[in-house]
Amino acid sequence: MEHGTILCGFGGQGLLFAGQVLAQAALLEGREVSWMPSYGPEMRGGTATCSVVVSDLPIGSPLVDLPDSVVALNPPSMARYEPLLALRGLLVLNDSLIEAEPTRTDIEVVRLPCTELARAAGDDRLVSIVGLGALVARRPIVGGDSVREAMTELVRKHHPELVDADLAAFAAGFDRAISELAVAASGGSRSA
Repeated sequence: MEHGTILCGFGGQGLLFAGQVLAQAALLEGREVSWMPSYGPEMRGGTATCSVVVSDLPIGSPLVDLPDSVVALNPPSMARYEPLLALRGLLVLNDSLIEAEPTRTDIEVVRLPCTELARAAGDDRLVSIVGLGALVARRPIVGGDSVREAMTELVRKHHPELVDADLAAFAAGFDRAISELAVAASGGSRSA
């Protein structure tokens, strides 16, 4: 199994950290991983992208040209990466900022109010962690327990006071993505 993920949005939304958490969780599971951050010179407020490849075999290239999943937290990111997403790939969208509807019908789309869920968890800067929760709920690239362990290790080093908020943001995204799947399976609808 090899799965390429792109997390993208504005600088300051925690995308590089979310990618680092995903990579660390894969390492905890004994998997092969590559983590490649990229951001514009503006940093906060500019564009930021993080590519993560998780595999059971050695990884030939850290580049993700045809992502299996994309977490897009702002409109420019959705516009850029939706066309590149693999057939039957997963597109997680931050409904708080993205009003446009995806144009593709051959992918799975999860729309979550990531900013509001992050704020409710304790810090609206944790928007990427909400998106990571939705990603792992719909594509179990790594286990939820591994993500929680990796996140706790990484956050505790520099900001131990934020561990609970990070865990709550991950749970909010994970739980909402699962509940949206259940609602869709029952043929119902749910408002954000």
